[in-house]
This record gives sequence, C-alpha cells and structure tokens, in this order.
Amino acid sequence: MQAETVDWDDAYANTPHIPDSETYPARLTAAAEAFRKGVRAELDRPYGDHPRQRFDLFFPETEPRGLMVFVHGGYWMRFDKSFWSHMAEAALARGFAAALPSYRLAPEVTIPEITADIRAAVAAAAGCVETGPLVLAGHSAGGHLVARMLCPDAALPGRVADRIARAMPISLLSDLRPLLRTRMAGPLGLDAEIAAAESPALMTPLADVPVHVWVGGDERPVFIDQARWLAEAWTGAALTVDPGHHHFNVIDGLARADSPLATALFDGLEI
Repeated sequence: MQAETVDWDDAYANTPHIPDSETYPARLTAAAEAFRKGVRAELDRPYGDHPRQRFDLFFPETEPRGLMVFVHGGYWMRFDKSFWSHMAEAALARGFAAALPSYRLAPEVTIPEITADIRAAVAAAAGCVETGPLVLAGHSAGGHLVARMLCPDAALPGRVADRIARAMPISLLSDLRPLLRTRMAGPLGLDAEIAAAESPALMTPLADVPVHVWVGGDERPVFIDQARWLAEAWTGAALTVDPGHHHFNVIDGLARADSPLATALFDGLEI
C-alpha cells in the first residue's frame, strides 16, 4: 500500500480555503482606519531604531485599568500594525489600554530576531501603562510570538513578566518543526535547530500565568492540531475550538466587548 503524500504547503495555506479571502486586507484596512479616527491614540511610538519597530497605543475614555498587547500574524512575513487597530475595541470598552506593535519581517530577519522585537515591544508598551494587569493576545504568527513571551528564554524584564495576568494565543503556530516541510522554511530562515528553539510547545512556560488557547472550528486541521499541541504541553492551559470561525475571522471577537473571546480574555482580571 502506497504511503499517503501530504502537501504541507497546502496544509498550512489559509487563503485558498477561505471564501472571499482576497477581500480581507482591504476590509481590515478600512475597519482599522475608521477605528483610529474615533479613539485617543499615540501612534508610531518607537521601541527600536528600525522603521518597523513601532507600536500604536490606544486609550480608553477613563484611566486605564490595565494593558492589552495584541500581536498580529502573517507568517512572520506580512502585514503591520495598521491593519489591526480595531482589534483594540474590546480592550478599550473594558477599560484597558491596548498596544499593537509592528515588527521586522522575514526574510530581512529571522524568527528569533522577531521574537526579540516583541520582547522589546511588550516591555516598552508596559512602560507606558505602568499599573494594572498585562494581557497578551496574538493571532497566528502573533500567537506564536505571544506564547514565546511566556517562555523563560524570552527574558522579559521581571517587573513586566510579573504583571502578565493572562495570555491568549489565537490560532497559533506552537511547533515550528512541521514548517520545515514547506517552502516557507527558506524565507523564514528555518532550520531544525531554530525550529525547535522557537517552538513554545517544546518549552515549559512561566509559572502561574493563565493561558487560554483559542482556535477556529473551521480552520485548517493543522491549526487545530497546533492549538491542541500547546494546550496539551502546557499544564493548566485552556483550549477553545470556536465553532463556525476560520483563520481570518476567528479574531473578530477582539472588536466586540461582549464576545465569547473577549469574555475569556478579560473577565475576572483584578485591577
């Protein structure tokens, strides 16, 4: 019997399998621009010298009761913070400030360097809102980067790490070793050593940080696997498979204060 051949590039491809996927960049851009016009914000705050080492900081109407940092996806190779501003809406409605960083992209830099960018961005954003709980959320590659912030080698400053009250990796890549079988491995600069060293599912996270892994029920099977791998590897992590949501709309709940996703992310946090 002939062994089954898996097309790993297709397995990790979202766009061909989501209806109207080509419309999402324009829709995101329009929603993000509209959101920025209606809120108080400090845009393009630097956390490094590179033009992409910038974050946008959005404020609620009252004194912030904490800070959410949201890290965008794009397989570490696409997008920037400007597409996702409206993902701060639920945080602001619940009284949290929200920081959305851009970061350097592959192939200009490698994934370890991108991890270092997010470490610097989280620390810088936490310095702008110095009181209250710190909540980390990220989508896809951003979910990977958020999970990496909970790994001891990420070495967030102690005063920042101690504030992390909850983390939600959404539709993340938790084990990068399967990507070695894809054409992305080249542009990402992945080899076996880097893939293992950058895989949160192979690490032990910081103790006492509640982690809620979230993934869409209509995602590609490999993304459901990736979510499950982290939830199984990290003792105490919760896992939600959100029915009816695919890889592109699974984060829509971040733009609605009363969504199940926002409820899971913010409810019960102490001021």
